[in-house]
Amino acid sequence: MPIISVLMGIYNENKIYASQAIDSILNQTFSDFEFIICDDGSNPAFYRWLYGYCRKDKRIRLLRSSCNQGLAAALNNGLKCAEGKYVARMDADDISARERLARQYDFLEAHPEYALTGCSVRMTGKRGIWGMRIMEEIPTKESFLKTSPFVHPAIMIRMDAVKALHGYSESKTAVRAEDYEFFMRLYVAGFRGYNLQEPLLSYREDEGSLKKRKYRYRIHECMVRYRGFCRLGILKGNYRYVAKPLIAGLVPAGWMMRIRKHRYAQTGKSRCKPERTGRKP
Repeated sequence: MPIISVLMGIYNENKIYASQAIDSILNQTFSDFEFIICDDGSNPAFYRWLYGYCRKDKRIRLLRSSCNQGLAAALNNGLKCAEGKYVARMDADDISARERLARQYDFLEAHPEYALTGCSVRMTGKRGIWGMRIMEEIPTKESFLKTSPFVHPAIMIRMDAVKALHGYSESKTAVRAEDYEFFMRLYVAGFRGYNLQEPLLSYREDEGSLKKRKYRYRIHECMVRYRGFCRLGILKGNYRYVAKPLIAGLVPAGWMMRIRKHRYAQTGKSRCKPERTGRKP
């Protein structure tokens, strides 16, 4: 039985990006893992390519959905087959550092008080690395006010914690915010996470990816924020953060990309530090 189950959803991805993502997992220094790739209804041509590519390593388990159901459903299908003590996430257009799984496994083995560990990430685009996002080391409940304090494809989590939460929400109102919703539920349930400060993932983000964030998904995120903040007990005095996605959605993708490049290229700091909640101590 493998120690780690690496879980990746994929749907008609750029073949170059996908091959780089897959190879970055297969080339890990930590080798005791299964790699579950969940194809979410890709077209026949892409699936044929993916099937052929996945035959290169017996640790890969390729699952296929008959239609496109969304990331949450794809990941839940993969979780049903996962056998590892830990689950590591991966996205089909990112690249993991060779020592990523080893570093995260060692941390969770040494720190049973944490249910998951993320890490800082290098921000990349078509022209290579353009910034660094240093994540908050020990996120608190208040860390969720500005944004998710964890980068979803950079986490490793205990399988017991995933089972306690019954996986990802497949609600239509959580689409494109399923990770944010999942992490807040994790904290509501009493689990806690930690971010390794070293960048162990190259996270792909450019103007094109920002344009894919349709406004209705920002409305979904507002709903996720409201429910999550209520459950975490951090809503009072922080209603402005519920509406943040709507305001961000009004900013043109090109401008938003320039803002993000300035933020991460200049300081490397993530904007997910704890905020004052508006409540008295």
